[in-house]
Amino acid sequence: MSIMGIDLSTQSCTVEVRSEDGFAVLATARRPLPSTRPPVSEQDVRDWWDALVACMGDLASAGASLDGVRAVSVSGQCHGLVPLDASGRAIRPVKLWNDTTGSPQMEQLLERFGPSYWIEHTGSRPTAAFTIAKLAWLAEHEPDTIARIRHILLPHDYMTYRLTGEFVTDRSEASGTGWFDSVGNDYDYGLLSDCFGDLLDFRSVLPRVGAPEDAAGVLRADVARELGLTAGIPVGVGGGDQHMSAVGLGITPGDVVVSLGTSGVVYTTWTSPVRDLSGWVNGVADAAGGWLPLVCTLNCTKVTNWMARMLGVSVRQLDELAAEGDMRRAPVMAAYLDGERSPSLPLARGAVAGIGNDTGREDLALMAFAGVVHGMMRGFDALSHCGISLDGELVLCGGGAHAATYRQLFADYTGKPALIPDADEATARGACVQAWNLLHDGRSLREAAKELRPAVRSATEPIDSAPAWLEMKERYLEVAAFACAYRPSFPGENEIPDVNSQEATNDDDER
Repeated sequence: MSIMGIDLSTQSCTVEVRSEDGFAVLATARRPLPSTRPPVSEQDVRDWWDALVACMGDLASAGASLDGVRAVSVSGQCHGLVPLDASGRAIRPVKLWNDTTGSPQMEQLLERFGPSYWIEHTGSRPTAAFTIAKLAWLAEHEPDTIARIRHILLPHDYMTYRLTGEFVTDRSEASGTGWFDSVGNDYDYGLLSDCFGDLLDFRSVLPRVGAPEDAAGVLRADVARELGLTAGIPVGVGGGDQHMSAVGLGITPGDVVVSLGTSGVVYTTWTSPVRDLSGWVNGVADAAGGWLPLVCTLNCTKVTNWMARMLGVSVRQLDELAAEGDMRRAPVMAAYLDGERSPSLPLARGAVAGIGNDTGREDLALMAFAGVVHGMMRGFDALSHCGISLDGELVLCGGGAHAATYRQLFADYTGKPALIPDADEATARGACVQAWNLLHDGRSLREAAKELRPAVRSATEPIDSAPAWLEMKERYLEVAAFACAYRPSFPGENEIPDVNSQEATNDDDER
């Protein structure tokens, strides 16, 4: 007997099948999705479903025993807005998390109500990535689309809907919309009314929010035939990608996860709500009943991919080149190639300082890796600013974790071993944990995640002679400040406090 986890990311659909007894990987399949590029970043839901069907075909061709799957759960990219009509069909392509066309509308809402309004109501200062920015854009530019909307789902919700016919989300995904109160575990209908008036009947349009241990429904018979599964098996409520990754990794409060993918994310799990008035830390709910304070940067592995193309090498060769560079000599880069999310600067561009006649290819390679890491180290600072303890383990995951340079820099800057868990697909693994838990009554999802925590595959130790983050921080902040200034401005952007400045520090009674 087995369970199945589905991960719908920005770049691909991945399916993982694990044994129910022992939780070993039995089979995996992955199909790519059409690539996107901000500011307009959209995908068609038909491509998502076709990719899943193709994955199931690949599994069947490889001899996987699909009729033995007893439960399924779905994780997915956050924030995207899936507008459905009365028949449950998508009205238009989905605006994804990295679609920044809603930046002006989001800034207007922030200017209208003030950042603290959002943080107090939802736990986060919303950016152009949040679903509310997509809805505001549609309201202004596509009134015909708004008139046809009868359901608003998020990407993983849509896949769950196709599997079960149920309109269900979970609190981790809901808290990335910009209109969900993770403390009260309900939508903030007053906020929606403040922002949109009677634009939509939100009480009927939005999906119900299931608990981490709930089944969203059961697999429909027609879908079971299409996918080669058994009709009637339970389907979990699912969760957002980083949130499910935390479940898959089995982290506990104080552990810090660095996820190196299309975006860069620094997060931990926490037992109480987080309200960061500086706006850097998203105080979102996690997928297991608590909270997942996180800082997300827009530019991560895409930066090193770009540098590899510029130097005419593979990413692996870039990693090898970077190992020959000198951190104290290499130029410093603010890697805002596609704008930035933390800090919220959707129109910013990258900047480089410190290039000389002695700058070699190896220094440029190291500069690209360090530019990503430096931006994410500000996330560590932001979490600490919120009073969150980061005294646990340092865990790296995502495609970028394969690069030795990323692992070494994070180990050197934090002074901790950079651990690589035995979980190549942490997000799909988390979906498998939730599916497994559906078959084991009496446990919370958090208990199940701890019980099924993966072993450590490798550890990269810090080098004593390497520069620490505090040594590099001032140089980086100077370049980042220049990058922030060298861009078109728009109303409200300059109101974002720097997490490293005095203005960003809140008194204890404001936390």
